[in-house]
Amino acid sequence: MGTPGPDRTDHPDGRRVDLGPLPRGATVADHVVHRLAGWGVRRYFGYPGDGINGLTSALQRTGDRAQFVQVRHEETAGFAASAHVKYGGGPLGCALVTSGPGAIHLLNGLYDAKLDHQPVVALVGHTALTAEGGGYYQEVDLLALYKDVAAAFLAQLDHPSQVRHLVDRACRTALARRTVTALVLPSDIQDAPAVPDPPHAHGYYRTSDVPSSGPTVPPEADVRRAAEVLGGGERVAMLVGQGALGAVDEVRAVADRLGAGVAVALLGFAAVDHREPWVTGAIGLLGTRPSWQLMNGCDRLLIVGSNMPYSEFYPPGQARAVQIDRDGTQLGLRYPTEVNLTGDAGPTLRALLRELGPGPGPSRWRETIGRATSAWRRTQRELAGQSADPVNPQLLFTTLSDRLPDDVMISVDCGTTTAWYARHIQVRPGMLASLSGTLLSMGGAMPYALAAKFAHPDRPLVALIGDGAMQMNGINELITVAKYWRSWADPRFVVLVLNNRDLAFVSWEQRSSEGTPMFPDSQQLPDIGYHRWAEVLGLHGELVDAPEQVPGVWDRALSADRPVVVNALVDPAELMLPPHFTAEQARNTAAAVLRGDTDWAGIIRRGLPTAIATLRPGRGRG
Repeated sequence: MGTPGPDRTDHPDGRRVDLGPLPRGATVADHVVHRLAGWGVRRYFGYPGDGINGLTSALQRTGDRAQFVQVRHEETAGFAASAHVKYGGGPLGCALVTSGPGAIHLLNGLYDAKLDHQPVVALVGHTALTAEGGGYYQEVDLLALYKDVAAAFLAQLDHPSQVRHLVDRACRTALARRTVTALVLPSDIQDAPAVPDPPHAHGYYRTSDVPSSGPTVPPEADVRRAAEVLGGGERVAMLVGQGALGAVDEVRAVADRLGAGVAVALLGFAAVDHREPWVTGAIGLLGTRPSWQLMNGCDRLLIVGSNMPYSEFYPPGQARAVQIDRDGTQLGLRYPTEVNLTGDAGPTLRALLRELGPGPGPSRWRETIGRATSAWRRTQRELAGQSADPVNPQLLFTTLSDRLPDDVMISVDCGTTTAWYARHIQVRPGMLASLSGTLLSMGGAMPYALAAKFAHPDRPLVALIGDGAMQMNGINELITVAKYWRSWADPRFVVLVLNNRDLAFVSWEQRSSEGTPMFPDSQQLPDIGYHRWAEVLGLHGELVDAPEQVPGVWDRALSADRPVVVNALVDPAELMLPPHFTAEQARNTAAAVLRGDTDWAGIIRRGLPTAIATLRPGRGRG
């Protein structure tokens, strides 16, 4: 999400970093850095250690032509490398960490990139070749450790002549397969003399750093078949994901031609204008009721760049379907599609539009979708405006949505913040927004925010984070913000912390799926003065403990001359009903209350009006 768009070739030719010629006396580490520059890598997220001293020294020798971004923890480096690509910072993300514990820490962030199909190259330091196998300090079997996350390409550099082909293969594979690759770099080999031009001899390679072409448009006959399937529909639904990023105009044109409603996977939020009445919003457990109705009522389905895994939120089987994805292995995995088109979304949608011909004009189906969507949005605003103890978290999101700058970048953490973002933030063209979409890892929003700000230091940023994720790594990464913010052309970096002293999303999952009360020992969190910690770091802090404070806080935060942390004391009992709240879920939640849930009063106080407002006739049902 937030990448330059699916029409991009993913070729770094136009983004090659000019580090000049490899200097005389260059080391293997110098050669690695120069070769990566040819693939467009100039920013390395990481944390230092003696296992990568050779590489950090090589980066130092580039002056300011390559940048090492020092984060507080290697996990952040992995998340940031993934987000670097998502927010359009470059064709490839790169994380650089030391051996042993550093390599282990990095894994979670790399899995985020792998599961969300972002091209990332991991550079991992290792025990010196001479000491390998001797039980040396921090010696870990990195090839075994990384064999899953970097399954597409993983290699250890054992000789200077390997640099060229290993770097080229790692970068080419990451770009072509949109995944994670990794190079293990023993510490002593990093300082060995470079061999930039391997000999023309048996057992050596001289590879190319010219990138490979990518898929563009499927064969014309296949596009025509897709048009025949879709063109015969009277109630067309579209599901749009991150593969459609950068194809906003094409998505709109095809939706208008088909008279379609459009549901959106979270990673694809920036691919549509959420103010449109035919955009039903998010789909899935955190989705909207109109998206649920759209899928259940359609007779045709067009899936564009999405692999949303919740099968129960696709049509129950009545719709004929077409899917578009640049990765042919992802086609037909979630729904029995009739036509599968392997290609980039933008040019494929344009080809489809030519085959579809002129449109039929306004349809009753679109009017029905528009009424349902408008009713849902009104209901959500009503819910956000209801009183809570002390502040309704939804109010913070609806109020923020109305004030977001046109060029804002948004990062979202995993938890209740994801739900309120999905329900209330109206992303529109020109904005960038992303999250850990498939790994669903807590602690992703702050690394994403940092990567976005390094990619576009002249744009404002808003990070939406729960107190659990903030305590995981957000508090520490505020130190990184304090370290770098003065170098950003636009200093606006706003962090919203939903402080409800509860791992609320998990608490609700326990209630609705297990029928067990919230378990305080595992769920309750310390109450931290996040705004005060910001002030200690020289940033600005705001405390929100009353609803009437919310508009003013957002106005001040979005016009501040430095990063701001908003510590919002919100109601942990705020109920997040899925678009299809089953009888079993209702029974389980009731059972949790009867079994003595510590917040039983809050559940009744907030749950009853939420259920009535959401499910009463004429509200959110279309």
